[in-house]
Amino acid sequence: MAGSASPVWRLDRRPLDYRDGVALQRQLVRRRQRREIPDLLLLTEHPPVFTLGRMARREHLLESEDRLRAAGAEVCLTERGGDVTFHGPGQLVIYPVFDLSGWRKDLHAYLRALEGVVIEAAADLGVRARPRARWTGVWCGERKLASIGVRVSRWVASHGVAVNVSTDLRWFSRIVPCGIEGCRVTSLEREAGRAFPLGRVADRVADAFARRFDRRLAPAPPGFLEAASRSSPA
Repeated sequence: MAGSASPVWRLDRRPLDYRDGVALQRQLVRRRQRREIPDLLLLTEHPPVFTLGRMARREHLLESEDRLRAAGAEVCLTERGGDVTFHGPGQLVIYPVFDLSGWRKDLHAYLRALEGVVIEAAADLGVRARPRARWTGVWCGERKLASIGVRVSRWVASHGVAVNVSTDLRWFSRIVPCGIEGCRVTSLEREAGRAFPLGRVADRVADAFARRFDRRLAPAPPGFLEAASRSSPA
């Protein structure tokens, strides 16, 4: 990649409580809007949590919230787009804090580009994936590999992509994934028939993101994430 490409800071924090992750993103978005920091790529993994986006319908939770919590998962309303999904161990969650005004002011194009990032990273790992015309996300045949839901504020995007790497897919039987009736869910490990360390997948995704958006990956400054986390309101 050309040395003149704009930087995107890579931040890795695993695990990260979902609510803490949302608070951290809000703080990073404000700083990006003020041009205090460059674009960021936060790569993480959450403890078990079901999240309901702005378009979610409560009936897409197939069990009561009390029962889901008893099973070990939180239930959170969230500000991203989309319906209900699951985050948990073995799933790589990618949160770009990304200024679309410095790329393209086109949310549809951004969603397609995020799909392309996952498809390219999966191909690097030997897994063939594709988009589907009717639904946002990434699929292996008829099985959903990755979910996408974003939020945009003053053209700075947050939230992002969840890729099942070695996720316990039984969690998805407790919901209607992404509000799609009959949706089957898969993982990179199920499709490939072999294990993938989450860090290896994170590397592939980060590289694919930099290529897709013509950015130069750079580590965040030492201590940046810890300082940002301490200053994020709960």
